[in-house]
Amino acid sequence: MHQRLILRNLPRPTRKELVEEIYWLCDTLGLSAGRDIDNLSTQIILKILQHSSEYAGISSDELGSLLSISQGRVNHHLRNLSRSGMVYRNRRLIHLRGRSLRDSIREIRRDADRIFDELEVVADEIDGLVGISENNEAKSLIIRTKPGIIIHK
Repeated sequence: MHQRLILRNLPRPTRKELVEEIYWLCDTLGLSAGRDIDNLSTQIILKILQHSSEYAGISSDELGSLLSISQGRVNHHLRNLSRSGMVYRNRRLIHLRGRSLRDSIREIRRDADRIFDELEVVADEIDGLVGISENNEAKSLIIRTKPGIIIHK
């Protein structure tokens, strides 16, 4: 599964209101960025929270009706939300990844930690290949060219 994580450091809203907080959370996670000028991803998350009782989920048809948008637009945003790790589909129902929004955020955090752990391993291997280690402060000059990377020491 390919996953896309975007984190933005934004100031929290001054008012503690449901809509303000959910918009901030979704903006911070990059869920409502880009071409989503109507903030439909954020509205979908809000509807899932409001209308999925006892973790029963909500159908994409119901989301379309609640938001007065086409099924195509709902599915487009659900694919993006699924790629971000926030929601998943089980048969015809859409669910938050965790049993709550907080659990969903914790799951996304675990994903990010796994990604950064892997990045750290690869970065350490690359450092070793170019002669940089934690004990050796020697620097290498790396010049990128179209055919590949040339390393000069």
